Amino acid sequence: MKSVCVLGSTGSIGLSTLDVLRINQQSYRVFALTANRNIDRLVEQCLEFKPCFAVVPDEQLAEQCRLKISQSAAAATEVISGMESLEFVAKHHDVDIVVAAIVGAAGLLSTLAAAQAGKKLLLANKEALVISGDLLMSAVKDNNACLLPLDSEHNALFQCMPAGYQAGQGAAGIRKLILTASGGPFLNKPAAELRNVTVEQACAHPNWSMGRKISVDSATMMNKGLELIEASYLFAMPADLIEVLVHPQSVVHSMVDYIDGSVLAQLGNPDMRTPIAHALAWPERQASGVSPLDFMLNKQLSFAAPCYEKFPCLRLAYEVLATKGSAPAILNAANEVAVEGFLNKKIRFTDIPVLIQQALDTSSIEPLDSIDTVLRVDRVTRELTMRNMESI
Repeated sequence: MKSVCVLGSTGSIGLSTLDVLRINQQSYRVFALTANRNIDRLVEQCLEFKPCFAVVPDEQLAEQCRLKISQSAAAATEVISGMESLEFVAKHHDVDIVVAAIVGAAGLLSTLAAAQAGKKLLLANKEALVISGDLLMSAVKDNNACLLPLDSEHNALFQCMPAGYQAGQGAAGIRKLILTASGGPFLNKPAAELRNVTVEQACAHPNWSMGRKISVDSATMMNKGLELIEASYLFAMPADLIEVLVHPQSVVHSMVDYIDGSVLAQLGNPDMRTPIAHALAWPERQASGVSPLDFMLNKQLSFAAPCYEKFPCLRLAYEVLATKGSAPAILNAANEVAVEGFLNKKIRFTDIPVLIQQALDTSSIEPLDSIDTVLRVDRVTRELTMRNMESI
């Protein structure tokens, strides 16, 4: 049995991961689960899966979790706190597989710890790779870790790569990568009406069930922008060889265009359990619980070019990828602050790309030579964007 640590077990990716583990319980045991604030859900998970450790970074919430667990049948689970505890379980010698599903830059250090410990790392936290880039990929290579992408698009690209492919390599014979995008909830909404969209509208994704932050990123198409940057690092491809196509049905999850004229695509129902099951079992296959794709219900698959004027976040991501250095970290930090501001109804939906552009325009781009530099750039950009948000 493989021992699994799920970083971010109470979020949408974490829930899907546990569902796949539940279906294939003969093959896995849960070693550690972590949560930020959803203590009740974490306790329920501990009752079912009985992990050795449960991690809650905040000590007060961790104490509440300890009390609830001590009164239950999951008393054998040890609750630990502090951000360093995330790294502790991610690199623990008893762990075989780490699912990195903490949203945002907060998941960087634990993801890096797993890579440095040579784990099989299932990466759902795209922001960790966006902001650290070559530093994370070098940690994977230097420590013989196995990096497998969980984002449906990147997992699709991985499945379409040549036999024996490993993340971070440049693959021969490829003309370009094609990332598909649903277009989000505002694909057919006039640009003039985006200024007044509500949080509820932005979080109502037509195809996928996701957390609030990722849902807003999808609505602005920043999610695709972050995936663009992630794909460049995962597959060693420059920005001009990665194309984004809007595909509203979310059936074709991405494609690889080869120089011989072949285009390989991975198709499936829009359900995160498919890439999770694939990555957990790789290089084998296992059940995911996802219904088979019914082609009679999906007779028409359409594709279109994205509108960069309507969705400037995607344009910004292409520009940042061409610049590299600290630019992706600046873009990500500004976006996280701006999205949080929108979710708290402090700014309008259309203010999100404005704040990101301001941060990029007023920040110095520098080489990312260490994780300390990454963390400093992240912190400074957040402070800058919070000040800019007050005057927007």
